Amino acid sequence: MDGSALDVVITFRRLGETDFPLLRGWLEQPHVARWWNHETSPEAVRRDFGPAARGEEPSEDFLTLLDGLPVGLIQRCRLADYPAYAADLTPIVEVPAGAMSVDYLIGDPGRVGRGLGPRMIASMVTRTWSDHPDATCLLVPVVAANRASWRALEKAGFRRVGEGELEPDNPIDAPLHYVYRVDRP
Repeated sequence: MDGSALDVVITFRRLGETDFPLLRGWLEQPHVARWWNHETSPEAVRRDFGPAARGEEPSEDFLTLLDGLPVGLIQRCRLADYPAYAADLTPIVEVPAGAMSVDYLIGDPGRVGRGLGPRMIASMVTRTWSDHPDATCLLVPVVAANRASWRALEKAGFRRVGEGELEPDNPIDAPLHYVYRVDRP
């Protein structure tokens, strides 16, 4: 094949503090910064990703590896561990017990638009069912303007189950979000 996302193996490993310079570089990429709108100073990356990396917070941050090389990040959490986040979703969709969520980015701009996003999301969904036997579904809100992100969810097997206003990560975006769901098979 031509090096597309279809002929490589996707694996994950927990994000560690030694990965922060790489993550910082990804957060600075224009295609990531547009949607994540994250502070990229070393202190901000350490502040925001350090607690999960050290196991002090219940969320899980994973590097996505393509044939062993890091190309992206997936964050995963139980919505019950973040009641304010779950409460934001409940006016839009039902948030069942055991619901989880993910957020994701492809850091390497050369990998964007090649089918990697849906594959890494689908791989994490499969891993979620085995890692978390009590997980009932994954709910993922996406700002409506981020068509590439919600299309990746659809290609990974998610279905749109609601739409409503949520605070966007980037203040330049309208508050309209689509909420996607995939249920445990």
